[in-house]
Amino acid sequence: MKARTVETVRFTRPERIDFRLVRGPVPHVTESFVLEETGTRTRLVYEGELGTDLWRLGQWWGTAVAARWEAAVAASLASVKAEAERRAASCR
Repeated sequence: MKARTVETVRFTRPERIDFRLVRGPVPHVTESFVLEETGTRTRLVYEGELGTDLWRLGQWWGTAVAARWEAAVAASLASVKAEAERRAASCR
C-alpha cells in the first residue's frame, strides 16, 4: 500500500526546520530538525511526534509506521553525517 502525504515546512534560519503533516496516513505528525553549536562542532537534533486514531488498531498502525520512519530518518542522517565528515576532512 502506498500513502501520499502533504506537509508544511517552516524554516527558522539558521538553526531550525519544522514539518507538519497536513494530509497523510495518520492524523497528526510534527517533526523538527535543529542545529546546535557545541564549541567547534554542530549537533543535529531530530524530534518527531506521531498521533493516531482508531484506538488499538490506530496504535498498532502508528507503531508500525513510526518504526519504519525512524529507521529511514536514521539512515538518511547517517548518510548526511558521513558526507559532511568526508567534506570537512578534505578541507583540512
